[in-house]
Amino acid sequence: MITNEQAKSIESTSAILKTAPPLLVEVVSPETIDRDYNQKTSEYAAMGVVEYWIVDPLKNKVTVCLLDNGSYKQTVFTGNQQIISQTFAELTLTAQQVFSA
Repeated sequence: MITNEQAKSIESTSAILKTAPPLLVEVVSPETIDRDYNQKTSEYAAMGVVEYWIVDPLKNKVTVCLLDNGSYKQTVFTGNQQIISQTFAELTLTAQQVFSA
């Protein structure tokens, strides 16, 4: 997800953002488990991504990672638990709804 300002900044140019998007979402597949849970979290922290979701259909869980002093604090949501998002405080979405869509 990128902001309107970020979209305008790459209009008619390369699609490389110079600022971190407010939210990144990764969907885990069998081939990307280690990369999504380990490698990408350190890359995204270095880029300054404040909120990063790991949507894992293999384990039916959504992990919300919030950047705190250079590393992520992770909260796991499953089933009917409402996902708590710092970026989208008004969000009323459960983990189960993510996987039912």
